[in-house]
Amino acid sequence: MAQMGFRSDVRRVPVFGLGCGGGVAGLSIAQSLAEARSTDRILLVVVEACSISFRNDRLQKADIIATVLFGDGAAAACLSGREAPGQRITLEPGAQITWPDTLGIMGWDVDDAALGVVFDRAIPDFVDEHLSAAASTALSNCGMTYDDVDRFVCHPGGAKVVTAIERALRLEQGVLVAEREVLRDVGNMSAPTVLFVLNRVLESGQTGRFMTSALGPGFTGSFLPMTVEAA
Repeated sequence: MAQMGFRSDVRRVPVFGLGCGGGVAGLSIAQSLAEARSTDRILLVVVEACSISFRNDRLQKADIIATVLFGDGAAAACLSGREAPGQRITLEPGAQITWPDTLGIMGWDVDDAALGVVFDRAIPDFVDEHLSAAASTALSNCGMTYDDVDRFVCHPGGAKVVTAIERALRLEQGVLVAEREVLRDVGNMSAPTVLFVLNRVLESGQTGRFMTSALGPGFTGSFLPMTVEAA
């Protein structure tokens, strides 16, 4: 705050533990804050330092796979109810779906030494089986249908997960180009990754109704609709 010259009365809202779903869930929280206080500016900062969670004391298979898959990253977005020049992006209230009895799919095993990653290889199969119904529920909760979505903007958990997401969301195979590009260029950084994808989609000039989505520990699906208009 001091380095960036922020005022001393800035309100801070720390959020922890949302994992890969944190980017979309964080945007949803920021949207709610901006809507509640339309004259405020809301700065969302999403940071993941996955590498510090490496367990060199036990070297279980899940720890090694997680270290290969997840990297460190950060992204930010500024929201406000005020009019702004340039490309107009309007965020709408989001939705969240949490499946019961799924703590063993993704999350943390907390012991006396440190955090141990819980990362099940069944995630692509789970996406195939459950994401479509969850997305339908989320769209309904947001007053939308699949036909209203011009672009799904998804957190790319991994190559197999992206393919499973396309199947579950009734998309043509290979259409999630930005997701694959981000995964190829910078990897899975957990929560910030979906913001990297969103940035690429915006830079491509695409407009219309978007639905951002991400899956994270819980096991939880987070969804946030937005409308992107040309400058």
